[in-house]
Amino acid sequence: MRIERFEDIEAWKEARALVRMVYEATNKAPFKNDRGLRDQIQRAVISVMSNIAEGFVSQTNKEFIVFLGYSLRSTAEVQSQLYAALDLHYVDDHTFNLLMGQYGKVARMLQGFIRYLKTSKPSINKPVNHQPTNQQTINQQTSKPSTNKPVNHQPTNKGGLHAI
Repeated sequence: MRIERFEDIEAWKEARALVRMVYEATNKAPFKNDRGLRDQIQRAVISVMSNIAEGFVSQTNKEFIVFLGYSLRSTAEVQSQLYAALDLHYVDDHTFNLLMGQYGKVARMLQGFIRYLKTSKPSINKPVNHQPTNQQTINQQTSKPSTNKPVNHQPTNKGGLHAI
């Protein structure tokens, strides 16, 4: 399966599921009454999926890996905060185990994706490409004299990532 948009990335899909699970747990008493921990874990879990999306539109694998690293670090933050929630009796053992299982799944997927990108081609063709294609450049050079109107360079996306 080819990855054409960040929503196609399996790690992003699983991070999205983790967001839903964390929000469900944090919106129940007594967790919802601890605004500090509740807000912090919610921000951290949102950061997991957001950094995957943000990294996807970066221009190189190296940049993408940096954002996946941010995402992975945010999963560790969520993990640590889940221990605090368990210790404070904000979640029961069953909920804690479900959340930790999903956290582990996301973390492993991110680690695998990072390994994959480190060994793949140096750059991936991203959906944002502001450079004109060679054919556009040739057409501009051989066209009628300019009327000083700006040329519209449409982004191209002939490549894409492959799902792992």
